[in-house]
Formats: sequence, structure tokens, C-alpha cells
Amino acid sequence: MKPTLLLLAAGMGSRYGGLKQLDGLGPNGETIMDYSIYDAIQAGFGKIVWVIRKDFEQDFRDKILSKYEGKIPCELVFQSLDKLPEGYTVPEGRTKPWGTNHAVMMAKDAIHEPFCVINCDDFYNRDCFQVIGKFLANLPENSNGKYAMVGFRVSNTLSDNGTVSRGVCSKDENEHLTSCVERTEIERKEDGKVAYKDEKGEWVNIPDNNPVSMNVWGFTPDYFEYSDKFFKEFLDAPTTKANIKAEYLIPWVVDKLIHSGKATCEVLDTTSKWFGVTYPEDRPEVVAKLAALHEAGQYPSEMF
Repeated sequence: MKPTLLLLAAGMGSRYGGLKQLDGLGPNGETIMDYSIYDAIQAGFGKIVWVIRKDFEQDFRDKILSKYEGKIPCELVFQSLDKLPEGYTVPEGRTKPWGTNHAVMMAKDAIHEPFCVINCDDFYNRDCFQVIGKFLANLPENSNGKYAMVGFRVSNTLSDNGTVSRGVCSKDENEHLTSCVERTEIERKEDGKVAYKDEKGEWVNIPDNNPVSMNVWGFTPDYFEYSDKFFKEFLDAPTTKANIKAEYLIPWVVDKLIHSGKATCEVLDTTSKWFGVTYPEDRPEVVAKLAALHEAGQYPSEMF
């Protein structure tokens, strides 16, 4: 069975103004998402599902969906604040969406096969999709609890224009994820080493090839059941009630599953170099890199 690609497109870029999902960065006006979808189709994915906001639907259908329809099956699902389990209501004053794992939950009725979750505004590169596509396509039928994430080498994910936030990963001898800790300040220091700032404000060096999460996850449909169950736990937690901006995030759910023995998550290495527009100053560089990939023949002038 061909895996499905689930794109998280409900969030608006906080650091980089505007709807960066619709920003044409390629030489022919391609969005970063165009490249992900093109690479995913080449890697054997059979369907695309987007999670978007309902108020963005018409714009999305006109500017984005129309491009792919007829090329690959497409479906839209919607994330909203009030999509909560029965008996729960939106806390007063809350405006922030519930986070990446809540977005994933919106696709429960649209996806019945192994699937890959990605951000829609990150350029992941071809090898990433080949690696996760192969893992998902090779899963035995009706697999449960055998998940994966693509572990990008941290040196391939840095920005020249400031620090980046990444989930810094540790794995065991079987290449299974043991922890994924969000580090909000990572950069290459003057001594040439990559380092992150820890809780005490001290810089900790990590190897160039240390895997980090760029939010590329491979799941089977049983993940939706776990997500529903843990969401109630998350909503009931005192820390959630005390924080109006608390988010239900994928690494938190994966961490609970691997530490309870309900699932394993294989860390898949990739040679892909990530790039994205974290800061407005990143834009010209991304435009130049995409133009170079077209010139090198990796992408045709007309992808869709």
C-alpha cells in the first residue's frame, strides 16, 4: 500500500511575517510545499492530505489544491480550537492552536494507511522522502507501533542568520529513539563546533552528525487512537490548565509511547540538507539554493 503524506499547514509563521506557505520561492513561483509534494510522489507516496484552517479554505483551494488535483489524490482536513473531546471547552482567552499533534488528529478519518507527517514550510530535500517512503512502504500489513522519524544531521539544518530550534535526538544501539529534547538555541560557534544552550544558559557541544528532528515522522493509523487518548490526559494536566499557550506536540506523544513500551521509533539517517525561511533574511538564500537545484536538473521547470 502506498503511504500518504500529511502536511501541517494550519500554522502561520510567527517569526517570518505573512503566509509563508503561499510564498513563491522557486524560479517559476514554486512554493516550498511544491518541492515536498514533488519529491514525495517520486518516492512512491500515493495521496496528499493537508491540515489547514477553515477560514483559509478558499484561498488554499484556489492557489494550491488546484495545482495538484488530477496528479495525485488530495484531501483537506481542518484544525480549529474547538475540536475537543466531548465534555471539554476552549479555555477563556485561548487563541493559539493546540499544536502539531492536535493537527495530526484532524486527519484520523482521512488516513487509513501508513503516513508521513511534515511541516509545509520546510524544504526537506529528496533523500528525506526516499528514506521515510521506503520505511513506510516496507512495513508489514496491519503494523502497529512501528514508527520512524527522519533524523537530520544537525549541521545540515542550521541558519546563517540566527539560532534555530531543533529537537535534539538520542538513540540506542538498535537505532531507536530514546529521547527528543527541544533546544531553542542551536548554532555553530566561533570555534567551528555546533552547540546548544541548555537550561542553565550554558553552551553544550554536539557532533555535526547528531540527529535532530525536523518534524518528519512516520506513523501507522494506530497512532490516531493513542493521540486521542493522550489528548485528554494533556488537557487534564495542571501544567496545561496553568498555561493558556500549552501545546500538544508530536514529540511529547512519541516520548510517552516509546517509554511505555507501546511503540518504537526508528531514527532514519538522511544526507538531505534542510533549509527554510526561519528569518526574513533567509529568503534570498533559499531562492538562490532552489534556483541552483533547478539548474542542476534535480527539478524540472514545470513540476505540476
